[in-house]
Amino acid sequence: MTRFLNRPGGGCCQEGWFPEKITPGLDAVILGMHAKADNPELIRALETGIRVFSYPEFLYEQAKDKFRIVIGGSHGKTTITAMVLHALRQAGIDTDYMVGARLEGFDIMVRLTESARLMVFEGDKYLTSPIDKRPKFHLYKPHLALLSGIAWDHINVFPTFEMYVDQFRQFIRLIEPGGTLVYCGEDAVLSALCEQEKITGNKISYSLPAYIIENGRTTVLFQGKSYPLRVFGKHNLLNGQGAALVCKQVGLEEEFFWQSMTTFPGASNRLELMDENASTRFYKDFAHSPSKVEATLKAVKEQFPERRLVACLELHTYSSLSEEFLSHYRGTMDKADMAIVYYNPHALSLKRLPDINPEMIRKGFVTARLKSFNDSAGLKELLESLDWKEANLLLMSSGNFDGMNLDRLRTTLFGQK
Repeated sequence: MTRFLNRPGGGCCQEGWFPEKITPGLDAVILGMHAKADNPELIRALETGIRVFSYPEFLYEQAKDKFRIVIGGSHGKTTITAMVLHALRQAGIDTDYMVGARLEGFDIMVRLTESARLMVFEGDKYLTSPIDKRPKFHLYKPHLALLSGIAWDHINVFPTFEMYVDQFRQFIRLIEPGGTLVYCGEDAVLSALCEQEKITGNKISYSLPAYIIENGRTTVLFQGKSYPLRVFGKHNLLNGQGAALVCKQVGLEEEFFWQSMTTFPGASNRLELMDENASTRFYKDFAHSPSKVEATLKAVKEQFPERRLVACLELHTYSSLSEEFLSHYRGTMDKADMAIVYYNPHALSLKRLPDINPEMIRKGFVTARLKSFNDSAGLKELLESLDWKEANLLLMSSGNFDGMNLDRLRTTLFGQK
C-alpha cells in the first residue's frame, strides 16, 4: 500500500503520526480499521470535534443516493466483485466500486464519482474501526445483495459459530425494502438462513453451471454455447454463476455475462498464475481459512489430475494461528501429493498469541505426508530441491511467507527468463 500511495501522481506516504495536521479546517477524518483507539491523530480529531468517518461510513455517504450492490460471504467476495465489475465494464455501464484487491484493467481499488448510478461493494465482515465494532458490510444497506457461503472465520472477533452466523442474519435484515438477495443454494448453512429470513423483495439461489474440463481448460456450457474460461475450480464456477445473476438484475443477459468471462483474468492473489511451462504451473492464492484452502486445492487437482500437487499453506491469521481452531483444517489438504504448513513464530508474538508447534499442526490437519516449517529458509530449500516435472506448486497465504523471494523461486522452477 505504501508503494501504491507513493506512485507517481499518487501523493506521498510518511511513516509515523502527525496530530498537528489534524486542524479545525478539515472537513472530516477517515478512520481505518487498523488504527488503534489510542492513535494520536484519532485522539486529536475527537478532541477538535472534527467529524470522524469509518472507511465504510464514508463510502456509504458517497453512495447513499446510488443503487448499491454488496457482495458478501465467507469466501469468493473479491472474485465475484471482480467478475461483476468486469462484465459491467464490458457492457459500458458506468459503475463506482470498492474492492479488496488489485484488479487487472482497474487502476484503483475504490472509485467514487457523481455520475455513476451504481456502486458495487465487496462486503467485508471484519470490524469497521477501533471505535465502531460493527462488521463493515452492515453499513452499506444494499438494494441488491449476494451471499456466497458461510464458513466460520475471524474467531478473535466472533468467538462462536452462532455469533458469526448472526452477522449474516443482520446483513440480510439490512437489505433495502424491495431489494433482492442472491445466495448460494449449495451451502447448507447459508440456504437455511436465507430461507428462514424474510425480505420484502426477491430471493434467488444459485448452483453450479454446466461445465467441462479438457486439456487443463474449464469451459462453461450455456444454452448450447461454450465459454472457455481463464479461471477454474468449482468455487470459481459458483462465483461466476452468482455474479451472472447479480448482473442479470441490472439488465445484463446471462449469455453476455459468460461471453465477458472468457476474458476475465481473475483477481490478484486468487489462483494467480505466477509462471508455467509444458509440465509445471506455479500458483499463489489468498486462501487461508479452511473452506478456502480445501476449495483451492480441489480446484488445482481437478484441473490437472495427472500432475503431482505440492501445496504450501502459511498460517498467518488470528484464526489459523489458534491451537483451538486448527482442528477446522482437518482433511483440507488431503488432495495434495505433498502438503506443507508454514508458520512464523514472530507472527504469533506480534498477535500476542500462545505458541504453536508441529505436533499441534499434525493433530489439527490430520493429513498424510504433512510437513511443517517455522523458518522460511528451510521451506525455500525444500521447494528448490524438488523435481518439478509434471508437478504444480500452490502457495496459499494472506501473508508473504516471511518475505519469501518468489522471483528467485520462479527462476529455480522455470529457469532465467
